[in-house]
Amino acid sequence: MDADRIFDRANQLIKAYFSEQGSGRFLSYKDPGELEAVLDLEAPGGDWSRVFDWIELYLAYSVKTNHKGFVNRMWAGANLPSVLGEMVAAVSNTSACTYESAPVSTLMEKYMIRQMLDLVGFRNGEGQMTTGSSNANLLAMMAARNERLPEVKTCGLGRQPELVALVSADAHYSMEKAANVLGIGTGNLVKVPVTDRGDMDMAVLESRLGEVLEAGALPFFVGGTAGTTVRGAYDSITGLLRLREKYGFWLHIDAAWGGAVIVSDTLKEVYLRGIADVDSLTWDFHKMLGTSLICNLFLINNRPGILGRTTGSKDDTYLFHGGGTGSPARDLGSVSLQCGRRVDSLKWFLDWKFFGKEEFGRRVEAALELCQYAENRVLASGALELVFPRTSFNICFRYKTSENRSNELNLAIREQLYHEGRSLVGYARDGDRLFLRLLLAGQSLGTRDIDNYFSTLIQTGKSLEGDNYG
Repeated sequence: MDADRIFDRANQLIKAYFSEQGSGRFLSYKDPGELEAVLDLEAPGGDWSRVFDWIELYLAYSVKTNHKGFVNRMWAGANLPSVLGEMVAAVSNTSACTYESAPVSTLMEKYMIRQMLDLVGFRNGEGQMTTGSSNANLLAMMAARNERLPEVKTCGLGRQPELVALVSADAHYSMEKAANVLGIGTGNLVKVPVTDRGDMDMAVLESRLGEVLEAGALPFFVGGTAGTTVRGAYDSITGLLRLREKYGFWLHIDAAWGGAVIVSDTLKEVYLRGIADVDSLTWDFHKMLGTSLICNLFLINNRPGILGRTTGSKDDTYLFHGGGTGSPARDLGSVSLQCGRRVDSLKWFLDWKFFGKEEFGRRVEAALELCQYAENRVLASGALELVFPRTSFNICFRYKTSENRSNELNLAIREQLYHEGRSLVGYARDGDRLFLRLLLAGQSLGTRDIDNYFSTLIQTGKSLEGDNYG
């Protein structure tokens, strides 16, 4: 089969999948063993017919993330401009590490970083695209560590003062991984309790900072969260800035989820007042804004050259030659944790140019209105109850039943809807209490879809109760 026929066949399959991804069930569920048998993973390959068989099976049994029943994650589906960018990036198959190998993506990434620095309000800033906010949180902690103790890069942590990082008790688990990877130690990651609204308790944070200093350690890093994973809470940036002024730590904001409000002038002022004065920020464009996975940016404020000082090496001149003869561009891989990087800037650039800040802003504002509607539906329903008051984009609720079997029944409702291919919603725990976490990141969702979702969920709950479940 020649290349033209291969691309024609692939195009047919992709077009059919794309046109049907919002219809029918969001998943044709099979148990792992059953699905493995269908996939026939041990079958011999070596011909194009088998390749297309596996492609068809992949599409047939994968989750349709652009389906209205997919309300499980902070992303759903993908914007078409970024999908095209993803396809072009795959066909061109280059690495974003040097200008020589990726001249267009290098300039696009630098352009988009400048755009975002200006949008956030950072001055004399710099940034890069990473493999996700977990990687960006690691970079932030690493930069803070190396700035506080510059000799750590060459001499290591031996004979250095003990470093302590502080984050919200509801911060993303990548903070713990970062403390481990960087040699700070998970025991030196202080998790500060949250208030009833889910944001970091500033009074307790200040108390913990004082305790760290009294113990002779250095509180070098505080990680705030803009949109916590479970509750969607925003830590007070103005409160954190006041404490930074007093204690001198590096202030990083993990805005992987809640950073979407930056594109709305109104919501930015409500949720991220003071953001222009923090030290660093991470933000995922694939969450809520809909760029295809993965599209993350990491920004640093008013510290020119710090990325190179943090991640640069003296032994990379075989690859990095200053961006190409006569070019002012910089080899972006020289300031990245890894060498090779995917060309994610193309899809990001195309999305930004096609939709623009205003359209993205309207999208985020509409999403917040839809969350308000969903919260009101829960409050008006006699069958459902809120577990936490909604503060932004996360609706934490559960089906009401007797307390001794609430966890079991709510999990059973969720699993049945998943196995039937009707919907997929996340769940979490607050102590011993299990609840459902509704995330409305899909761009095609409307109030009728919310009504249908809750109606189906309630009917399923009543049916399971009628079967004397539990």
